[in-house]
Amino acid sequence: MTQCHIAAMTANPTGFEPVFCTIVPPIVLDKLAQSSDPALAKAARRTLQRDAYERTQRRLTTVIGAPSVAAPRGAVEGKPYRTIHDAKNKTELPGRKVRGESDKPGKDATVNRAHSGLGATFELFLKQYERDSIDGHGLPLNATVHYGEEYGNAFWNGEQMVFGDGDGEIFLDFTIPVDVIGHELTHGVVQYTANLTYFGQPGALNESMADVFGSLIKQYTLGQTAAEADWLIGAGLLAPRVTGKALRSMKDPGSAYDDDVLGKDPQPKDMEHYVRTGRDNGGVHINSGIPNHAFYLLAESLGGHAWERAGKIWYDVLTGGQLAQDASFADFAKLTVAAAPEGEQREAVQKAWSQTGVPTT
Repeated sequence: MTQCHIAAMTANPTGFEPVFCTIVPPIVLDKLAQSSDPALAKAARRTLQRDAYERTQRRLTTVIGAPSVAAPRGAVEGKPYRTIHDAKNKTELPGRKVRGESDKPGKDATVNRAHSGLGATFELFLKQYERDSIDGHGLPLNATVHYGEEYGNAFWNGEQMVFGDGDGEIFLDFTIPVDVIGHELTHGVVQYTANLTYFGQPGALNESMADVFGSLIKQYTLGQTAAEADWLIGAGLLAPRVTGKALRSMKDPGSAYDDDVLGKDPQPKDMEHYVRTGRDNGGVHINSGIPNHAFYLLAESLGGHAWERAGKIWYDVLTGGQLAQDASFADFAKLTVAAAPEGEQREAVQKAWSQTGVPTT
């Protein structure tokens, strides 16, 4: 459920679409802002206001041009270089530095989780796909925690990660689920590779890529096989009062939550239930359930560790240079079939897409 706000490519000299990505999309916060509970509504409105401000700042950075990132002193090729800052519930970025790459864990669990989550993401991409950080060239990984007052979101602004503490009523600390951290950082990987347009089916693919690798980072960290994984995105983020288990389910899209305040998870799992809408950038957070489910079906069919075979196919297509910015589900599906080794894996890829109603020929 990330919302990525896209500025015009023509304003960006790097050729990448600059993004401001939040894990909780405006459509959810809009609903919370209309809650009859004044405290919930106030927290949601405050979060929406901060998101709007950060989105504007991101667009200004795009027009001016972001400075190039030089390798900092002490950085080592093939090793993460993480810096965690504390905003102390204010909104100035990056805040006060509280932990560097070589520093030992401190007393603040949020700082420690952010540091570990950045490292887990770096490790999966490096060890499994030989990618050195988000950009493939050792980009330093920076994060700010304790951002804002009851800020109910986390975001990647194209340069760093930012985590709110949540309001404690609907959302808990946004550093709790490692797949949320991985999801957001994967949007950076997409930005530096296929750069999928954030609207309609390519936008839903963008969201799905972030979910897929966010889930794989969680599974890799826990040492889980496809059969052992829960395939939930954001498990542990929802507060006890919420009737739900996560933000999304890749195994069973549409079942993650059904709550009086949040509403019901709107994701479909196949093209028969594809949602055509002008909201949410053409339903990017809704229809991402379809490619999400295809990946789950493939991983389940192949068995073992999902990052080894299913993940490798998805990564190869994402970074292979043939995936167009405006790719449809069918375009992506065809490329995954071509990328899969002939035999069992290729047949499994075709079957997974077939079960979701996405053509591969």
